[in-house]
Amino acid sequence: MISSKTHNICRKYKIENYTINSDMSISVEGDVNLSDKNLKSIPITFKEVTGNFYCGYNQLTSLEGCPETVGGYFSCHSNRLTSLKYCPETVGGFSCSHNQLTSLKYCPETVSNGFECRNNQLTNFDGLPEFFERPITLYGNPVDEVYNLFNRDPRCIYWIREFGAIQGDE
Repeated sequence: MISSKTHNICRKYKIENYTINSDMSISVEGDVNLSDKNLKSIPITFKEVTGNFYCGYNQLTSLEGCPETVGGYFSCHSNRLTSLKYCPETVGGFSCSHNQLTSLKYCPETVSNGFECRNNQLTNFDGLPEFFERPITLYGNPVDEVYNLFNRDPRCIYWIREFGAIQGDE
């Protein structure tokens, strides 16, 4: 009965090549595109997606149900997110731009490629992994002015934290 509901949801959102796990989450071999579906929540619980996972241009206020790992690009841009809780731990690339984030707490621990977080309300680097060294785009955030002083070198994030250059919003 529950798996019938899962199959119906997958059919509705054109999710293919999936496996239903024992905890009723699904694993997908390939991409998942839930963008621009007027979603207020992720309609099914994902465990892993080997390709890209897109859930942008919705009305999401939570990432609950998102996969733990995404082999390709993960994008949750243009929603109403105030937190990255339930965000995948490992992704190929990452975008959380155009939300209402004030912190990067819960952001992915491992990002292989670019990290984009434009047009939010970030005032510090709290939440980024300690030795974050991937390119990061922060345009449209108060913290971008500080990042720009260091020529956008992601290694500066460690030193800014180490020496307490930003304290809260100061």
